Amino acid sequence: MDVLEQLDRIPGIPRVIKPQTHRLLDWATIGAFFVMAGVMWKRNKRGSIAALANGGMVLGTTLLTDYDGNGKRPLSFRTHGKLDMVQASMAAAAPTVLGFADEHPGHAWMFRGQAINETMVVRMTDWDAATRKRRLFRRAA
Repeated sequence: MDVLEQLDRIPGIPRVIKPQTHRLLDWATIGAFFVMAGVMWKRNKRGSIAALANGGMVLGTTLLTDYDGNGKRPLSFRTHGKLDMVQASMAAAAPTVLGFADEHPGHAWMFRGQAINETMVVRMTDWDAATRKRRLFRRAA
């Protein structure tokens, strides 16, 4: 059972985020991480580099994801969701692993807050919407 199927077992949270909305949220996340990197640069180099790494991962998956379900990009939307959970885990662990959780607790909470936010976005996203759209494209052809 993959991580998305495990999250599906949590009752009561609707799947209201469609692929195009998720794409916009990804771009907002990229911007947030890059802003975090700039804010932390002088006082917390490890946090800044962690923010750049997280933002870079989200940027890479965003550019490679087939949000439209038409097969023009190599990553399926469902695979993107699994990578989102990897990135959320990276963000949550970064302050502890890189040793700045105690030195800069406010910076640590930026990462942990983003990880919580990412987990909720993953849980509320309709991961099968792009697949359903792809089936419609195939039938039309």
